[in-house]
Amino acid sequence: MDLRKERDYMLSALMFYTRIPCPSWGDYTDESLNKSRKYFPLMGWVVGGIAIIVYLLTHVVLPASAALLLSMAATIYATGAFHEDGFADTCDAFGGGWTKEQILIIMKDSRIGTYGTVGVAMLLAIKFAALWELQKVSEILLLITLFNGHPLSRFIASTVVQSEDYVQDIDQSKIKPIATRRLSGKEMAFSCLFVILPLCFFAPMWFFVLAAVPAYLSRMYLAGYFRHRIGGYTGDCLGAIQQVCEVVFYLSVLALCSFI
Repeated sequence: MDLRKERDYMLSALMFYTRIPCPSWGDYTDESLNKSRKYFPLMGWVVGGIAIIVYLLTHVVLPASAALLLSMAATIYATGAFHEDGFADTCDAFGGGWTKEQILIIMKDSRIGTYGTVGVAMLLAIKFAALWELQKVSEILLLITLFNGHPLSRFIASTVVQSEDYVQDIDQSKIKPIATRRLSGKEMAFSCLFVILPLCFFAPMWFFVLAAVPAYLSRMYLAGYFRHRIGGYTGDCLGAIQQVCEVVFYLSVLALCSFI
């Protein structure tokens, strides 16, 4: 393993998936961006860590509800609403488009429509409600769930690139390097480690593994739906899958609490 290249891959992931400033000396090539996808779940550690830190700091002087909202705002700011924007565009495209061509044209439109506005509003409301209820069950459970939900949902979204076809005009796509090449089995296994490792330190591990099942089923449904409607996925579809899987994971953890 070339550690210098791995460093560049990781920095490329940080630059592409977040708005955190990166050093100028990194080798930000198409190859680095392509390979950076294996560090996508690690970016979940970063974003999840930001969420936890902001929540803990603000909860010292603010009620839990306000601290949770600020925590959510911090993650959106840290990623530049990258995934939320994809979710909104997906809602607009599939809500307003009937044919593949219509869907892709709407998806390229930078403006947000009614479907996108309502979709994002409902998504954030459900996310807040789930986290708020988890906080009432246990603050420790809330923090653990946050830290696991971000890398898990990002890895699940990454698997779509491995199994589905990219359908938009690749030459005009901002995710061209990622869309043109799948990762090897070893690289995906390495990426999966960033999902498994946090689970190893939080007991009971089976609890969160079980909660991950509905999240993955959501990915299967959405990937199948996108394949049926447009023949594959777009970058916005990946953002939508990440957001949905994250929220479904939170809801699944909350639902499991009712049986324990």
